[in-house]
Amino acid sequence: MIFVTGGAGFIGSNFVVDWLTPAAGQSAPLRNEPVLVIDCLTYAGNLANLAVVRDNPKLLFERQDICDSAAVLALLRKHRPRALLHFAAESHVDRSILGPAEFVRTNINGTFALLEAARTYYGELPGAERDAFRFLHVSTDEVYGSLGPVDPAFSETTAYAPNSPYAASKAASDHLVRAYHHTYGLPVLTTNCSNNYGPLQFPEKLIPLVTLNALQGKPLPIYGDGSNVRDWLYVGDHCSGIRTVLQNGRLGETYNIGGRTEMQNLAVVKTICATLDALRPRNSGSYSQQITFVKDRPGHDRRYAIDCSKIERELGWTPVETFASGIRKTVEWYLNSSAWVEQVTSGKYRDWVSLQYGTAA
Repeated sequence: MIFVTGGAGFIGSNFVVDWLTPAAGQSAPLRNEPVLVIDCLTYAGNLANLAVVRDNPKLLFERQDICDSAAVLALLRKHRPRALLHFAAESHVDRSILGPAEFVRTNINGTFALLEAARTYYGELPGAERDAFRFLHVSTDEVYGSLGPVDPAFSETTAYAPNSPYAASKAASDHLVRAYHHTYGLPVLTTNCSNNYGPLQFPEKLIPLVTLNALQGKPLPIYGDGSNVRDWLYVGDHCSGIRTVLQNGRLGETYNIGGRTEMQNLAVVKTICATLDALRPRNSGSYSQQITFVKDRPGHDRRYAIDCSKIERELGWTPVETFASGIRKTVEWYLNSSAWVEQVTSGKYRDWVSLQYGTAA
């Protein structure tokens, strides 16, 4: 068995669904192993994300706050997993600017609580189980700060320089994980990913927000002049990278997982518009006519880029999706998932979007 914290969130739920779903042409999952999802179901944690595997007997769920170390330890002792994969996090930069306290609580204190529970559990395991146990921590490229236009991409040895409360909280969690390996011998692995996109992403992030606003005839808000650059990673590729690190990663090591797709935000939005133009045309003109530029957010990092040559070289992983193929899959999923969209876009969510983007939302 494995544990997945934050398994009802965007990346975590994609990982769980992929883990429990047979690959194309297969009658059973390649990873025929139970999963216990631990999630406290905040605004972005949604059991509907797990609907396609809800009836799978290998899926277990516990509504639990990761900050409760004693409760997590009790679950570890009861189910005796061979790995704990830590996806749970507050992850939206804009929310961290308006309310950093929750990011400190979840990302720092929550990771500390998990590490303490895992350290105790690991110390109680007998030989073979102890040798097999892994604590895999899922982090972000934002811990590295911001790059200039011609700076080399972030590598695993890039100095940390977080620029938002979100990035700082994730950097702190990374340092805690590293310290628990070097101080206590906890068998940890860390992954730092670039910007994810794909099915099941909560619609406050750029790609689902633009996709859904376009379909509803609303403005498509872009911060500043839209020239901020991000490396985009399809969530399915991210999940395969995490599985690869879990299986073959060297203990105590960090692996950057990227999509090798740097794009300006404006180009991303125009690509979404072109994809929608092809899949669900407007009555007249292009969806790009709805693009609206809004006031930039404080401390907006100019560029992120991931050098993922280490995981490619050492573990043989490479991303499969191009941005063109990944964004088409993503847009098609939102077009075909109106019930999910309606469920997550509550009044509370719309209040948040209005607060963040003003009249452009």
